[in-house]
Amino acid sequence: MTLLAVDFLSKSFGGSPRRGPHGQVDALVDLTFKVEAGEFLTIIGPSGCGKSTLLRLLAGLVQPDSGQIYLQGRPLPNASDRQGRFGYMPQRDTLLPWRTVLDNVILGVELAGGSRYAAREEARRLLPLFGLDGFENNWPSTLSGGMRQRAALLRTFLAGYDILLLDEPFGALDALTRRMLQQWLLGVRRRFSKTILFITHDVDEALLLGDRMLVFSPRPGRITADLKIDLPHPRDENTILEPDFLTLKRNALAHLKL
Repeated sequence: MTLLAVDFLSKSFGGSPRRGPHGQVDALVDLTFKVEAGEFLTIIGPSGCGKSTLLRLLAGLVQPDSGQIYLQGRPLPNASDRQGRFGYMPQRDTLLPWRTVLDNVILGVELAGGSRYAAREEARRLLPLFGLDGFENNWPSTLSGGMRQRAALLRTFLAGYDILLLDEPFGALDALTRRMLQQWLLGVRRRFSKTILFITHDVDEALLLGDRMLVFSPRPGRITADLKIDLPHPRDENTILEPDFLTLKRNALAHLKL
């Protein structure tokens, strides 16, 4: 079942009717794709190609210049129509330094007007699954980078949205921590029925995690390939050495022209 559809979405920044197009930057041009319920869609492309802009458009943080976004077949033409319908995690974890881990992870529920007590109980239940058991009263400054990212992801999960928009959640981590969190996310995904759009610069990561991968061109971002990742689960660090994985990787790199 198609959960999310994007039709001919375009966005530019800069320029004005008075100043004309001088200085305008086209971020995205005519993006069109669909996402099925429960699908893990990875998105990859060069820096500055509009990947993060796409997630911001979906989350209702900016408004497209043209095109349409549909959720379960219903058009969401205005930014306000899309706000509060997606769980969005930006590149930085944005944990509040004056709140404990527990109070950070329930923030989305609080802002949505949900029960603080119920959110805290659910958070305590999920802390072990997210590798944070025993750290609920810690300040963010005492956590490792990987733990901060898990806390931010728990906050996104607790908000209760069916679609999660994850913008390079592991991009700032060292290689070993990144590999560990990739395996952890695959395990968490098996436990929850979530539809995920996941941005990354890492081809291996995109293929290891995803069911499908969109490849973006350099700016302005266009979809140059829509690749099905038909690899069996469970996947682990050995998956990236298998012939089928390497064939998919060569195909993806050819579309990226790297």
